[in-house]
Formats: sequence, structure tokens, C-alpha cells
Amino acid sequence: MRPVTYMLLLGVFPVSAEVEFESAVRPILQRYCVECHGGDKVKGKVDFSGIRTEEDVDTRFELWETVVEMVSAGEMPPEDKPQLPEKEKQLVLDWYEERLAAPVTARPGFFQPRRLSGPEYRNTLRSLFGFDLEVVIAEAQQTVAGEKSLVLKLLPKDPPGASGFVNDTHGAALSPVIWEQYSFLSEAALEKLFAPKQRSQLGELMGVELPVGWRLEDLSGEQVEKLLRRFVSRAFRRPVPESRHMAVLDRVRGKSGQELLKALKFEMKAVLLSPPFLYRGLLMPGKPGLQQPVDSFELAERLSYFLWEDRPDDELTELAQKGLLSDERVLVDQVERMLKVPAARSLAESFGVQWLGIANLDELISNPITHHALRTQPVLFLDYLFTEDRPVMEFIDSRTTFINTGVSGFYGADRGRMKLHPKPKGIERQTTPFGRFTLEEATWRGGILTMPGILTMNRGPIQRGTWLLRRVLGERLGEPPADIPPVKPSPPGEKLTFRERFERHRSDLSCARCHEKIDPVGFALDGYDVNGRFLLQGNGGKGRPRIDTSGKLPSGETFKDYAGLKQIFLTSQRKRIVRNAVERTLSYALCRKVTRNDYPVIDGITEKIVERNGTWKDLFVEVVKSLPFRETIIRQPVRE
Repeated sequence: MRPVTYMLLLGVFPVSAEVEFESAVRPILQRYCVECHGGDKVKGKVDFSGIRTEEDVDTRFELWETVVEMVSAGEMPPEDKPQLPEKEKQLVLDWYEERLAAPVTARPGFFQPRRLSGPEYRNTLRSLFGFDLEVVIAEAQQTVAGEKSLVLKLLPKDPPGASGFVNDTHGAALSPVIWEQYSFLSEAALEKLFAPKQRSQLGELMGVELPVGWRLEDLSGEQVEKLLRRFVSRAFRRPVPESRHMAVLDRVRGKSGQELLKALKFEMKAVLLSPPFLYRGLLMPGKPGLQQPVDSFELAERLSYFLWEDRPDDELTELAQKGLLSDERVLVDQVERMLKVPAARSLAESFGVQWLGIANLDELISNPITHHALRTQPVLFLDYLFTEDRPVMEFIDSRTTFINTGVSGFYGADRGRMKLHPKPKGIERQTTPFGRFTLEEATWRGGILTMPGILTMNRGPIQRGTWLLRRVLGERLGEPPADIPPVKPSPPGEKLTFRERFERHRSDLSCARCHEKIDPVGFALDGYDVNGRFLLQGNGGKGRPRIDTSGKLPSGETFKDYAGLKQIFLTSQRKRIVRNAVERTLSYALCRKVTRNDYPVIDGITEKIVERNGTWKDLFVEVVKSLPFRETIIRQPVRE
């Protein structure tokens, strides 16, 4: 609902006088809001204490829609707190209408170098050296492999940034613990590189083929120079000035034997611990205070870390060197090429898993066989959508899925068409390969929302409704109050369903606003039990209570079950779902939270995808071609 509508409901009208945030609105927040939403006390994850300027307002633009809704409805401040006088309430609404509801112009974000995330660092190290650092794990045939990467085992997990993604590391400090692990991992990588088994990787880094029988004792000054020149440029992901090469080479010249090898390892470790390797963007040239295209090498990095979560390969680097990535056709060709290689699976394993919260299954499912089945299925489906040019809305409804014996029992009669995998003698349970599968009988499945793993990690209608609204529809819901009482059991003599008991529970006006949105979509999925099994075959038959999965959306649209709700998603709610997918993809690609200035770009891409029934590849191409992806603004230096 637009703010003007709220004003009319209040019996007031917008005024034309300009309202300034810092002088007019912020003092109101300070008087009536900060006590509960700022400083040491932050209720509902709403913190006004850090919002001091107009620029701060833009970074939290999505917050104000909820604020205006709550203030207009009289729900905030709470009844037991001093209330906003009508004049000051009007002032906030006028400011919102002028400042935040006004049209905005597309503008790229400010340039911010950021540290490589854990997965990015692992992949970058692996592609730089040509091998992975792994730990040895003893595996039984019937168990699921644990984490093999030494990098991911040692590095602390990056917390999600403001965008909700772990590649948003702008606010993540380089702690002493991380620094120590970087040092250890650098030494481990170098020791492996110079081991006899890695002669081919060492030769590749030198740019030569080492002869059979070559030993470290044969290392020459010429080979060291070739190695360092190639290594430094590859590590920094762009050519470096000759002066930088000379500074490194001067420190190894005149040495030989073990002394030369020791000096070489020292210089290579220094590169691996240097900011230009650990951070993205430190070496990009630019003019402060101006909106400008990012340079070719930064564009290559943005593309490769978006689609591969890894450094640019030789083809991307060569195109950047020639300045060809500024050609839109070349850029599109690269997206198409990059989606066809195995590295593109990171889109599903990283972007998709984080967007949908699939990693929540890691804490819920302790059985490794079950965990592997429930967690792998949605990732394979997302990889299929992302890399095989499938329509964006196939995310919601698809006859294609991926099945192994661990999830086959959820698919009814379709299970009979599955490919069987013989079980080795003496093994009771084992993981089996997934195969692509076309649904015929299991009409209650299809798309990601009814996959067993998704339903299992969201147990119950409220959790499912909240997840669906936030993750799929892009609804911004506030956090529930901390003092919500539990749902009461049925009164004596009455046999009420959970839905009927919950109707009584949600009668509290402070809860009803969100539950009007959550409950219909949540209870539509009540036809699946907590483990994701379908319950509605023969609904209400053989003495079983009938499950009510009908609902009415705030828009007035009604449905009798999830199949009806899905049709609404595919029609009237289609644009909303596509827009959320666009916003989440752009945020992940930019490694930051979107701002108001990204909205015109998001709206433009959404229109194209909706009009053309666009695919995920179309969406990725549009993101890569977009203004915020290809341009930036470099801040003016702060003067003392």
C-alpha cells in the first residue's frame, strides 16, 4: 500500500514542504523509537541508532516501508510507550512520501575492495596452483564423504553480510586467527607445489615443460624469474608494473641452491599473504568522485567470482588484456561459455544454497544418508535450472526432478520407473547416485517448493509460510515479538485441528498483520507432514480428519490447496517471484546489499524476464550487462 493511502486513512493529506531527515525525522526517532530499537536494546532486529544521515537512510531503504505501515496502523510505538503526536506522525509520513517514494535514477554503488570469502579463497588457491589442499578422511562405503578441503576446515566460516550472502565480506575484519590460517595454508600449498609429484603444476606455473628427472637442485635463476613473473600476475589477477616485478626479483638474484629455493618460497608466500591476493579490487585504477566503468580486469573478476566463485581463467584474462570485455557481445558469449563448465555448479552450491537457506538441513538431519539425499536433491535441481537455460518460473513448477533411493519414497507410483542400484552384500544402507527424472504420477511434487528437503527444513505451516514469503516472494516481514505465548491445546471436549487452535491464537492484533500474509501460504503446505511426505491422497478418508489447505491471500485471491496456490504463483504472483529472483541474483553478483539506486535496474530486468518468459541464463546475462555490475563510483578521499 502506498504511503498516500495511509495518509488518507488517517484523515490527513500530503504537503509539499520538503522535510529533511537529519533535522526533522531523526529527532522523532530519537525520542520515540531508539529506546527499544537502538544501542544496547534492539527489538525485532530494527536498529535506528546507526541511521544518522540521508545516505544511511538509503542503505536501509527497505526498513521504512514497514516503519510507515506500523506507524500508520498505530501499532508503533507500543501502547505502553509514549505515542507519536499526530503532527509528528504526519511529518514522518510526509518525509517518506518525498524522500523514499519518489522515483530514483539508476546509479552504481561505491567501490569497496573486499576480502575473498572462504570458498572463494579455496577455489582461487586451487586454480592458481592446479591442485587442492585436502585432508585424508577414511570413508566407509555406506557413509557420506565429509569435508575434504583443508582450507574450509581451517578457516572460520564467514558470516553472511548485509546482503545475506557470505561473499559480502565488506564488514568482515581480517582477524589474527584468519591471518594465522592464511600463513599455514600458504606454506602447505608451497610445500606441495615443490614436492616431486607436482612437477607438471610447477612447470605450468613456470610456463615451461620440465624435463624428465628434473630436480629442485636443478632450479636456475632463469626458471625462478619465469616462475615469479607468472605467479605474481596470476595471483594478483592482472598484469603488474615492471617495477613490482623487479622489486621481487632483486631479492632472489645472486642466490643458488637451497638459498635460492628458500628465497623463492619466501617471496611466493609474501605474495599469497599480500592484500592484492587476499582482497578483490585493490589494484583497480580509477578517478575519485566520478561514476566510471570498472577496468577490464575488475570486470573479469566480477564475472568469474559471480558465476564460478573463482579467479578468472586464461581466456577471461586474455580478453581483459585485449580490452574486449567491454564489448557486450563478448560479455554475453563468456556467460554462455562459463555456464557450460563444471565450475558453474557453484551457482547452485553457493548462491542457491544461501538464498534458500538449504544449509539449515545440516543441523536438522543427523543421519548422513538421509542428509545427503535431502540436501543434494534441491542443489541438483538448481544446477539444472541455472546451467541448462531453463525458464526462471520452472523454479516453481517443473516436471523434471532428481531422484535417488534416499528420496524415491516421496514420489508414489513414479518410484516404479526409477533406475535401481544394487546394494552390496553386507551393507544395510548406502548413498546412491541421483538421476534426472520426469514426473508423471506425483502431481503433488514439481518445482523446488515441495521437495522433501525444503519441506523438512521448514516444519509446520508458520515456518513454511514465513520461508516462502521471505525467500521466494521477497516479502519483508518483521521479527515476531519475544513474548508470544504458545498455541493452546484444544479445550476439554473439543477436538480442534492445529489450524483451528491457531486461529484463536493469532487473534492478537499485533500478530495479525504478519499472519494475514503468512498463514494462507503456510497452511497451503499443511498437506505435507514434517518430513515432507504428502498426506492428502484420500483426504479425510478412512476416519482420518480432513486437512484444510484452503486459503485467501491479502489480494483477495482464493485457493483450496497448494495446487491452486501454485497456479496463483504462476500467474498473478509471477512478476513478484521473478523480481525477487532478480534482486537476490544481483545482490549476490555485486557482493553487497542492493540499494534504492539499484531498483530501476531490478525493475528493468524483471520486465524483460516476465515479458519473454526468460530463462536463468537470460537473467544472469542481464545482471552482467547491468549498470551496477559494469560501473562504479570511487569515493573522494577524506581530508583532515
